Amino acid sequence: MSTMKEAAYEGEVTWLGLVPEGIASDRIHAEPRPALDFDMGGARGEHHYGETRASCVRVTMLYAKGTRIRNVRQVSILAQEDLDTIAERMGLDRFDPAWLGASIVLRGIPDLSHVPPSSRLQSTSGLTLTVDMENLPCVLPGREIEREHPGFGKAFKPAAAGRRGVTAWVEHPGSLSRGDRMRLFVPTQPPWSP
Repeated sequence: MSTMKEAAYEGEVTWLGLVPEGIASDRIHAEPRPALDFDMGGARGEHHYGETRASCVRVTMLYAKGTRIRNVRQVSILAQEDLDTIAERMGLDRFDPAWLGASIVLRGIPDLSHVPPSSRLQSTSGLTLTVDMENLPCVLPGREIEREHPGFGKAFKPAAAGRRGVTAWVEHPGSLSRGDRMRLFVPTQPPWSP
């Protein structure tokens, strides 16, 4: 019995980016790419690359900061529709996904930021990404925005609430190019209701 079902949605890849290795710790600016190759550690040369990572403030209730844990934040995936809404809420003509350190931007999957954890996104190359969870807004994108649009950085967090996309990790390697499509599969498990 399958634990996944194919959703009625697939997304078109509208943008790909890579945060270069060695970038300053207070930066997340991604460089646009026409294509990316993913192995089990993510996209090679990416700042978030690796099968493990040092734990951070997101999991301090579980681990001391710096503890080696599974890297479920290899990839940052956003919806084009959400970027358009964030731009509108902030009063910008457009919102550059590079400011968010985005890996992938998809068009066509509604409410992408809230797809269930453990959902899968699969491309025609076989690349399969497992969604960890919603990527909550943080202060780093505001700093990136402020560098290019002074006075707009503080508007990011409220404008992006519930629209920051998801983080994911590579379940099966493959390649991805702009214009490719990714099919969404969701877990069959019912929502938890204690």
